[in-house]
Amino acid sequence: MVVGCGGTGGYVAESLCRLLPPEATLVLVDHDRVEERNLARQNFFPGDIGQIKSKATALRLARKYGRPVAYSVYPVVMTEIHGIGIVVGCVDNGAARRDIAAKIRLPGVAWWVDTGNGENYGQVLIGNSQYAFFNETKGICIGLPSPTIQRPDLLNAAPLRQPDCARVAEQGPTINQTMAAVVIEVVRRLIEGTCPWIQLYLDMEAGTLHPVLATPEEVEKIIGKKKVRISQATK
Repeated sequence: MVVGCGGTGGYVAESLCRLLPPEATLVLVDHDRVEERNLARQNFFPGDIGQIKSKATALRLARKYGRPVAYSVYPVVMTEIHGIGIVVGCVDNGAARRDIAAKIRLPGVAWWVDTGNGENYGQVLIGNSQYAFFNETKGICIGLPSPTIQRPDLLNAAPLRQPDCARVAEQGPTINQTMAAVVIEVVRRLIEGTCPWIQLYLDMEAGTLHPVLATPEEVEKIIGKKKVRISQATK
């Protein structure tokens, strides 16, 4: 599921159509409508103006890739997500992240990949629980604290205001596509069971991508030792 089909989310949705097999369930969630100012940086076209973003994106991708793409025209708080394995959050405000966090606590939801960005920088956070769980014997991470536990400040973020795209440049022209590529690599590795990260930080001014590894030591630095559970079990 992709929550938010605007800047980064629209590009993530298209890349998922290439990455996922045709039988995989792909659901897009966004209740905003496409505006003319969105065309410069988001994955929309003139014919999409006035349409709901999730619907316009889903219908276009279904035609282009010949696969089912479901969509919800309601906010995520009103959308059923039980049974979804990965939720990619591409929202720009704390209220929407709070709604995603509430849904993630429900049974049957696995991983939450949250992404956010400014003009030329951004972050990707990966989590699925209130705690971190490690099996040291097998050398695997079973659970990580959710993005809003890792970064509580994200809950305070206000929606971006961009009344005039020609005058206000809150995002660079390529940041959304770049962030989408990072997100897709995270999703690919989660599916394969090879994702080594809990956080990734992109800085296009410096030309760097800084990873934070999902190790007990690194997670302790983020959330404290009390939220880290280490098991020696072999089963």
